[in-house]
Amino acid sequence: MFEDISKVVLLSDMDGTLLNSKKEINDTDRAAIQRFTELGGRFTVATGRTIQSFDQFRSLLGLKYPIIMYNGAAIHDYIAGETLFTHPLPLEAKAYTAELLELMPQAGGEVLKTEGTYVFSNTDYQQLHTKLCGIVPNYAELDDIEDGGWLKVLFSLSPEDVDYMELLVNKLRFEGVDFVKSSEIFLEMLPKGVSKGSALAQYRRLSGMEDCTFVSVGDFDNDIEMIVGADVGACPANAEKSVKSKADLVLSRTNDEGAVAELIDYIIERCK
Repeated sequence: MFEDISKVVLLSDMDGTLLNSKKEINDTDRAAIQRFTELGGRFTVATGRTIQSFDQFRSLLGLKYPIIMYNGAAIHDYIAGETLFTHPLPLEAKAYTAELLELMPQAGGEVLKTEGTYVFSNTDYQQLHTKLCGIVPNYAELDDIEDGGWLKVLFSLSPEDVDYMELLVNKLRFEGVDFVKSSEIFLEMLPKGVSKGSALAQYRRLSGMEDCTFVSVGDFDNDIEMIVGADVGACPANAEKSVKSKADLVLSRTNDEGAVAELIDYIIERCK
């Protein structure tokens, strides 16, 4: 499977996988990524982050290949300066969001589009998410956010409220959308059928990627489809049990200990 390292594409999740608990990329992982790419391997990222919020890491990692963003609703090529693929939410997403806010007014929230992030409920949890992303969002009333081009809606709440909202959306059965938990305090509305896994399927169709071997690594529920859809799916030792049960390879290191470096060593060893 790994006969030619130049045909190996490694897709890594960011938070909880490549980023440590301080939201940094440790030296061990960074050195391993450099070694992997110098040998000809193709390293890139699959993230829930936006084009704007990921920019700080793009230059740090020196990525040359397109990136899966918005938890699978877009693929963006920073080198070409263009978004190669988007799958937006249906227009009904605004009404769904308004209904959820009416039922759970304590929820923070934002709409994510290719051109920026629009915060419509700026709670403490939402401010935490804004700080984590390191961006300056637009602040607007939900009704004032222009329709069309919504790639996802992120709700930020306490862990117990996230669990309750999950139960709520299952009962409401909104059409044309899916909900996925991306952390203990974030629940995301995505277009129906869209995930990092569906974006991986699109990625395989990109020019020059058709005959590549894909390896993916992630730690949370929103990574499961990508892990299952890859030729080899891995997760760090700190991954959720639900993720470990689906992975081909459960790494011995956590995101604080260089799990991505461990996976890269695994790949390189099998390319010899």
